[in-house]
Amino acid sequence: HKPTTFQASTCFPPPRSTPSAAGARRLAVAVRAVAGGVRSAAAMRARFLPLLARQWQHRASGSSGARRGCCGRHQCGETRRGLAAAAAAARWWHVGRRGFVASVEAGAKGEMESTMKEIRGGGAPCVLDMDDAATVGGGVEDTYGEDRATEEQLVTPWTVSVASGYNLLRDPRYNKGLAFTEKERETHYLRGLLPPAVTSQELQERKIMHNIRQYQLPLQRYMAMMDLQEGNERLFYKLLIDNVEELLPIVYTPTVGEACQKYGSIFSRPQGLYISLKEKGKILEVLKNWPERSIQVIVVTDGERILGLGDLGCQGMGIPVGKLSLYTALGGVRPSACLPITLDVGTNNEELLNDEFYIGLRQRRVTGQEYADFLHEFMAAVKQNYGEKVLIQFEDFANHNAFDLLARYGTTHLVFNDDIQGTASVVLAGLVAALKLVGGTLAEHTYLFLGAGEAGTGIAELIALEMSRQTKTPIDECRKKIWLVDSKGLIVSTRKESLQHFKKPWAHEHEHVGNLLDAVNAIKPTVLIGTSGKGQTFTQEVVEAISSFNEMPIILALSNPTSQAECTAEQAYTWSKGRAVFATGSPFDPVEYNGKTHVPGQGKQCIYLSRVWPWSGDVWGNPCA
Repeated sequence: HKPTTFQASTCFPPPRSTPSAAGARRLAVAVRAVAGGVRSAAAMRARFLPLLARQWQHRASGSSGARRGCCGRHQCGETRRGLAAAAAAARWWHVGRRGFVASVEAGAKGEMESTMKEIRGGGAPCVLDMDDAATVGGGVEDTYGEDRATEEQLVTPWTVSVASGYNLLRDPRYNKGLAFTEKERETHYLRGLLPPAVTSQELQERKIMHNIRQYQLPLQRYMAMMDLQEGNERLFYKLLIDNVEELLPIVYTPTVGEACQKYGSIFSRPQGLYISLKEKGKILEVLKNWPERSIQVIVVTDGERILGLGDLGCQGMGIPVGKLSLYTALGGVRPSACLPITLDVGTNNEELLNDEFYIGLRQRRVTGQEYADFLHEFMAAVKQNYGEKVLIQFEDFANHNAFDLLARYGTTHLVFNDDIQGTASVVLAGLVAALKLVGGTLAEHTYLFLGAGEAGTGIAELIALEMSRQTKTPIDECRKKIWLVDSKGLIVSTRKESLQHFKKPWAHEHEHVGNLLDAVNAIKPTVLIGTSGKGQTFTQEVVEAISSFNEMPIILALSNPTSQAECTAEQAYTWSKGRAVFATGSPFDPVEYNGKTHVPGQGKQCIYLSRVWPWSGDVWGNPCA
């Protein structure tokens, strides 16, 4: 064993039996003899390493210092006692002399957990002989240096627990199921806990995909994927990465919308943190209950505006869980660095409040100062617990809170609103690509939005910013090319006094127009974008109208889930006579029109995570024959 770290337990494990109180006191005496006068790590090495070397020399020479000689199967008594004292000395020096004797004597009353098997003779495996691919991490190499980072720390049998046996099979981070090799099964006490067959991850993947495809309902497939994530994390992400086109609609929209609506009924085990008003004043303590410490990304929601489904309260947890799954599969973010959080401040959904299976607080939503104080405590606790560099993503907050939170914490925290900023980045990228087919620049087109909430105003603002950058024109002038329609009609200057603050920049000079069809005929847009959350609002009359003065109208029906899309792919292509450049927020099947197959793309979720542009079909300029 290389004597570079204080890992005595990996060389000689402690006795399997629990020591008596008298034995613990004798060990404490030995500790004082070994570590007396030690003041630094260097001094500890100088005291400890020679002892370790002598014990190894004693073992190699086969000399007998006890009743039984060193025969390769049993450690001699002298070796055991010497290394136990040395390891205890390291522990004593690490935690402080005063607390050590008490901890040893307390440990005598309970069972000590051994971190390794006893070293055995013959052909039995030993971790010292294992390569990196068969380590405690369940067969995955230490890619991020998480294990190597602790090599210089003092490690003793009383401070480190190695996942093994039954507990290892129940830990989704390290469980590999039947993919554990014979060597790993021996090393990690898995004999008898698994069937004797050893299968590859590829075979496991084929089996799981075969089983998932047998389910008829998307919700059943969603539940099967969540069960897999909770049992075998590596296989879950392998499955998602290799079958992203097939599984993306299952793990996220549109299926996640139905899952959130029925979350109370299908809930089995928690997948994130639930912070409710009951924890007000103790949010920092709640965050510390999460087992992972190196968190890099937090996706948080209060469940008030889940997709286009409205207030789902605590059951909105499916959104942060789904988002972070995609961040790992498509963006390469480590699962252990992701934390989904739901802030439960109540719900105004009467159906949920009366549902016996609802898992959240049964009260109306808090608002005003109480809500602001709760959010402020949460933001402060996150920063205190995880540092300034943790990314906090606001997800599916209602309009009246989303803009305020982004403005309030944008200068003090690393924050990001997916509905305002993430969707906008994807749509702008899609428009730039679509212009390669349609022609012209951003500034040469006219834009009409149905929906003036977070997504609509966020997309509009980013388009205006890019126009301003390209043309060197003031942004106020660029905004005049963009029009928005809300529930009261076209946003115009005569309505400015009654508008919410985030709508006011889009109030232009124009006569009042009460509905979308009249707005299309009056504005004559070249680009029609739907972010209303209302299904079937791009009617046949609307699509035919925009197609009448555009050779290739750009139509984006972005609302989620599928039931809330402004129109379907088939409707868009049929009503535009196959001329529309079309994308949606949720996936639709290819459409054949006049002998040509149109493949609509999904233009909203997670695309900005991937370095590879995954949209396909004729959505952004690649017509499919």
